Amino acid sequence: MEASVPKPPAWADAARRLARGCWSAFWDYETPKVIVVKNRRLGVVYRAVQLLILLYFVWYVFIVQKSYQESETGPESSVITKVKGITFSEHKVWDVEEYVKPPEGGSVFSIITRIEVTPSQTLGTCPESMRVSNATCDSDVDCVARQLDMLGNGLRTGRCVPYYQGSAKTCEVSGWCPVEDGASVSQFLGKMAPNFTILIKNSIHYPKFQFSKSNIEHRKDGYLKRCTFDEVSDLYCPIFKLGFIVEQAGENFTKLAHTGGVIGVIINWDCDLDLSASKCNPKYSFRRLDPKHVPASSGYNFRFAKYYKVNGSTTRTLIKAYGIRIDVVVHGQAGKFSLIPTIINLATALTSIGVGSFLCDWILLTFMNKNKVYSHKKFDKMVDPPQQTAGTELCTSGPSQQDSTLSDPRGLAQL
Repeated sequence: MEASVPKPPAWADAARRLARGCWSAFWDYETPKVIVVKNRRLGVVYRAVQLLILLYFVWYVFIVQKSYQESETGPESSVITKVKGITFSEHKVWDVEEYVKPPEGGSVFSIITRIEVTPSQTLGTCPESMRVSNATCDSDVDCVARQLDMLGNGLRTGRCVPYYQGSAKTCEVSGWCPVEDGASVSQFLGKMAPNFTILIKNSIHYPKFQFSKSNIEHRKDGYLKRCTFDEVSDLYCPIFKLGFIVEQAGENFTKLAHTGGVIGVIINWDCDLDLSASKCNPKYSFRRLDPKHVPASSGYNFRFAKYYKVNGSTTRTLIKAYGIRIDVVVHGQAGKFSLIPTIINLATALTSIGVGSFLCDWILLTFMNKNKVYSHKKFDKMVDPPQQTAGTELCTSGPSQQDSTLSDPRGLAQL
């Protein structure tokens, strides 16, 4: 009589089923189900969304923004300026050494076009300016001795004295006399100023790409001595007439010369380094930078003094200068092809095309008449058989052979 083979325990059978399920789940390939909905309007919406996304990435992201490039903004820059020309006022001839401040030739400088001169000021006592608040008086009682007004011209002595002209009186001050309002003389230097020439030498460097360039033509035939800037024919001759700069900024030169103002010369270096270096050219633009429409702060002026000795005593000439300040501003951006941003933007573009499917699915499930039929076809509901154990359920990640099948394979045709 043959010996009976012992029946394996139930837990061993469950373990074998669990192992087979996990092994199958590890090697099996799963793919989403594709359903074709024959609806012309929905198809047009789907393709239109895909086309718009494709155009956005091809035209704007890759062509306009050049997102396939690695970029660097804010180049290292140096600016050297030099002004030439002479002019005259009612009393004298002015050269560069007198009307350009400061004379070092940096990126910010001022060209004096009008001055108000208070000559022969000495340390002493004199009437305070009527422009200072509480400076007018009727008697000494109205003036407090040793009072210092931060907006005034000196230390008050406590006396009320006649003003420089007229019958008015102001408090006497101790300081540089006479004060500015009492004896200033105005001189206009702007008659020849529009013909002043300004050389602006600019060199830039993009350290990430080791690229450098200058805005001056490298020639040895005296080219810079006979040229002036022209955007078409003389782009690399950065010699500008002051009148041209003011005109390009949209300002009236005579008015600007009287009140003063700040003009910006903007040099933009936008360079596509995938092309040759000759394609990287400076672009110049000009605009007024100070708030000319604000009466409280309109215009530009500053003061300085020239000191000298007369009979052993210190004397000075106070000059309030109105002028055109030039600010040279350099900025730019360089770009060069790089594989990493190209891959990132391509992946983003391909992923974004899926927005069309999401939009059309939402329309089908929400607004279409047969939305329930579409939902039934798109989503399969899996019912686990009663004999399946909990362990197998954990490892089975997709529909099995026991999954229920759709009872109406032609239902989608009703959409």
